[in-house]
Amino acid sequence: MAVFAYTALSKEGRRTSGTMAADSRSAALAQMSRQGLHPVSLAESKNAAAAEKKVAAEVSGAKMGRVSQKSIESFTRELANLLAGGVSLSRSLGLLRREASNPAAQVLWGRIHDDVVGGTSLADAMAKFPKSFSSVYVAMVRAGEAGGFLEVVLTQIAEFRTREADLKGKVKGAMVYPAVLVVLAIGVLIFLLTFFIPRFSTMFSDFGGQLPYLTQIIINISHFVRDYILFVIIALVIGGLAFRGYLASDAGRRRLEKIVLGTPVLGNVVAHFALVRFCRMLGTLVGAGVPLVSSLRTARQAIGNQTLADTVLHAIEEVQRGIALSKALSDNAKLFPPSVVEMIAVAEETGRLDKELVRLAMAYEQDLDRQLRLLVSVVEPVMLFIMAGFIGTIVVGMLLPIFNLQDLMK
Repeated sequence: MAVFAYTALSKEGRRTSGTMAADSRSAALAQMSRQGLHPVSLAESKNAAAAEKKVAAEVSGAKMGRVSQKSIESFTRELANLLAGGVSLSRSLGLLRREASNPAAQVLWGRIHDDVVGGTSLADAMAKFPKSFSSVYVAMVRAGEAGGFLEVVLTQIAEFRTREADLKGKVKGAMVYPAVLVVLAIGVLIFLLTFFIPRFSTMFSDFGGQLPYLTQIIINISHFVRDYILFVIIALVIGGLAFRGYLASDAGRRRLEKIVLGTPVLGNVVAHFALVRFCRMLGTLVGAGVPLVSSLRTARQAIGNQTLADTVLHAIEEVQRGIALSKALSDNAKLFPPSVVEMIAVAEETGRLDKELVRLAMAYEQDLDRQLRLLVSVVEPVMLFIMAGFIGTIVVGMLLPIFNLQDLMK
């Protein structure tokens, strides 16, 4: 497939230019006609690969900046409104491209528009830009296209993303104070080891004598940090990169997830967060008319925890064999407590599964707020205790020789 560079006039008489992929020049002209463009010039690019690379670079933000999540959310909501108003998909995309104020967004919307006009489905066009459209987003759009209710799914996506942003904001906000305490503790320890202790150690060495065991250990640590600080930093960086690489692997990620899930309080917060995302996504899809199995597959991707997602994969297999959803989900009490399973069972019997799932998501989101506040209330004194323990040990260790000053001077 060749890439053609074109300059054309829109229906409003505005001059526009861009690139499009087509099998031939006649196909490119036909594609422009369907877009309502009157060609001024059309020429095949001499270097199709370079043209494609240029467009990709522009979209990825290499030259124009990355498309923000807020812009994507606005695009999703506006596209849903246009489709609900009876505007065709290609015309809606063209309108959003012209109205985009951000250059990177204009390029991205235009690229999706060209692909859709060229015969590509909206989901496949979006799937080419994974940095902007997640796999969950694309899966929901594909389900909406297949079921003929794309505008409904897009509306649900916009609402889902808004709630997700709020929920993530609450989690990040709850972690700010503990993170500040960690940074402060590290800063204080570095100051004590590199500035405070060396001055005391010089004074003690002038006195001579045998220092207390604790004091000697602290001074040795201080000397080691001062003399080998560069090597310590390099070792920490290498260790951090190695640990990050391990976590990037499937085995490392699963190992960390199991440790986190087994941690008191924190494990409950992670499980509640996954439950809220799963219930909201599943309720949204089922309410939009997506078949249950397809909805489960898509909602499973929204969990964000591979260990918990594996249990849902088993539930999908059970549902495909004709087992009730509530029974299939009951195998994992960590993610689906008995009370949740019971409420899902009642909702299945009464035909209110979608509404009950959304209600559960809202209820457990409020519970998640309480869990986060509890986590912060627990982490705060623990961090303060650890800081006090380290600093207190150093202070006591440096004061012990002063208590024995008379013996040191002998």
